[in-house]
Amino acid sequence: MGRDLTALFDPGSVAVVGASDDPAKYGHAVASQALRAPGRRPVHLVNRRGGTVLGRTAATSLAAIGEPVELVVISVPGAGFEAAVDDALACGAKAIVGITAGFAEAGPEGLARQQAVADRVRAAGAVLVGPNCLGIADNTTELYLASDRFAPGGVALLSQSGNLALELQLRAAPHGLGFSRFVSLGNQADVTLVDLVEDCARHRATSAIAVYAEDFGDGRAFARAAAAAGKPVVLLTAGRGAASARSAQSHTGALTTSADVVAAACRDAGVELVHTPREMTVVLAALAAGPATRATGRRTAVFTDGGGHGAIAADAAEDAGLDVPELGARAQERLRTVLWEQSAVGNPVDLAGMGEQNPLSYADTVGELLAAEEVDAVLMTGYFGGYAASDGGLGGGAAGAPTGGADDGADGGADGGSVLARGEQRAARAIVTHLAAAPKPLVVQSMYPQSPSCRVLAGAGVPVFAATEDAARALAAMTARRAAGPPGLPALPAPAAPLRDTGYHGVRALLDSAGVPFPPAREITDEAGLLAAAAEFEGPYVLKALHVLHKSDAGGVALRLAGREALLAAHREMHARLGAPSYSVEAMADLTDGIELIVGVNRDPRFGPVALVGLGGVLTETLRDVAFALAPVPARRAEELLRGLRTADLLRGVRGRPAVDVAAAAAVIERVTTVAAAHPEIAELEVNPLLVRPDGALALDARAVLL
Repeated sequence: MGRDLTALFDPGSVAVVGASDDPAKYGHAVASQALRAPGRRPVHLVNRRGGTVLGRTAATSLAAIGEPVELVVISVPGAGFEAAVDDALACGAKAIVGITAGFAEAGPEGLARQQAVADRVRAAGAVLVGPNCLGIADNTTELYLASDRFAPGGVALLSQSGNLALELQLRAAPHGLGFSRFVSLGNQADVTLVDLVEDCARHRATSAIAVYAEDFGDGRAFARAAAAAGKPVVLLTAGRGAASARSAQSHTGALTTSADVVAAACRDAGVELVHTPREMTVVLAALAAGPATRATGRRTAVFTDGGGHGAIAADAAEDAGLDVPELGARAQERLRTVLWEQSAVGNPVDLAGMGEQNPLSYADTVGELLAAEEVDAVLMTGYFGGYAASDGGLGGGAAGAPTGGADDGADGGADGGSVLARGEQRAARAIVTHLAAAPKPLVVQSMYPQSPSCRVLAGAGVPVFAATEDAARALAAMTARRAAGPPGLPALPAPAAPLRDTGYHGVRALLDSAGVPFPPAREITDEAGLLAAAAEFEGPYVLKALHVLHKSDAGGVALRLAGREALLAAHREMHARLGAPSYSVEAMADLTDGIELIVGVNRDPRFGPVALVGLGGVLTETLRDVAFALAPVPARRAEELLRGLRTADLLRGVRGRPAVDVAAAAAVIERVTTVAAAHPEIAELEVNPLLVRPDGALALDARAVLL
């Protein structure tokens, strides 16, 4: 059930230590907010000088209050923080909010102080948020212990940035979004992001969880908590650059950035990953429409009253991962019954000026699109809303049509604006009726998002945006993945005995024991061993120099050596050039109709083992056609990743080549990633290339790097 945070969010009493009359001090802001609901619970202000604070008598210490206090906010200089924590625990506090900074973020000494405080808090059976945080708020329990007010609503906001939290609430307001809770995460010395996600998941008044985090702590635990939340989790994070990949020793490590890891965890856990505060509010607004309007697929109908808007919206929808297929004959025929001859019905669907002649054509068209079985979602874009916004004249039309609201520039007459305004608002109400009868995702982009007609739609839960890209992103958040369910978080296997031999043949043996197929091979150190190996299996042969990083780049791989003489000559040349301590003699695999893949696992310090699959061979880092998932990767999921590659057509067979055995490759991926996940001492494990042919898959090279 997770940790009990009742004392944190619904305490019986509160004290603010460091309360002040000085507006420049944070203790002033928190104390002012705490007093907003004096009738809900006792609120005590503590200032070591006593006197009055905000017109109330201040206690000189927690002990001077004379009664237990369940939650204590501490906003004092760093030197006095530990003593204030001890005083809080002594007076029976079950929850502490540490505003004071200067701990882990200040260096090793501060980290040690922070850890000691957290240990004391946990030993007392209490919980600590922070230190170095900006407070908390819970609108459902009238608990206001942050410097800012948060409009009430259904979003729980968990943030490591106070300024970003302020921006998010400002951006949320126009969408009618409010907040159930706010928690400034601070240093997470005790109460972690995972604890808070789990608690907000149980919180009935919270409908969605918004997170801004730079430090996930246990990233895999966060992913598990988000996957189990049963409500949307939207994540904004920083540090998505490639710097962390620069020191990697394998292709897998070099191809895996922090952004890849976070994105993989979010996909597997069903978390909506966003990149800006604006995108976060767009996604939250879309998710606020509720589960009844979540789609089961991504087939999107784009509906417009102008060709330009339709084309741009179709591109934006596809960029957001939606499909915009041509509508079938039956759907087009149904649309023809409500549109006029010049209207386009293929997708995008374009009124072509009919909206000015009959505003209800907007509603009629939306109704037909929502009713079509081949349509999962509808994106309406263009001028809708402009007639009511410009009541008294059309205005705002396309270039070359100064009095027309659509591309044909039709003239609505002297009082056309009022007629069209009333008709447009009737159309808005009719759209709401159609949506209730066929609840599918409907998102609107309008040049006039604040117009009365658009407010009718927004009031009924239809997300309305000014920007086309926002509308497309919102629709993507309402479709497919959450309706179908995320791929799922794999359970980590039990740790296996540590790998001792990290040499090439040691890694081969480890993978071979897990069922990963390799060609016959033997490690040799001299010519006698080479000739003995050649006698064990027939050529052609492969010769590899061992203990050489990126053997192919160093000229340490010789292929298609027809017989013993060619093998011996290649060994002499390679050894004279590289002087490797040992070599591997292997049977040359049949490359006919084969595709080279890569499968690797990189152990991330936050999210644990993360798998990479993609197009392999010597051009792996150049082509960068790879996909990521948390390891281990089940064969079914591995096959999905392979079929989602840019070059997936190669696997299906192109230009007369036969399809390869993707299922066999997926089975090998499951085995490799399971081995890596079972060996926490392995930082990087890689098979490259993994040769997949029409008749199976074969690992041709492998390497491991220990932590």
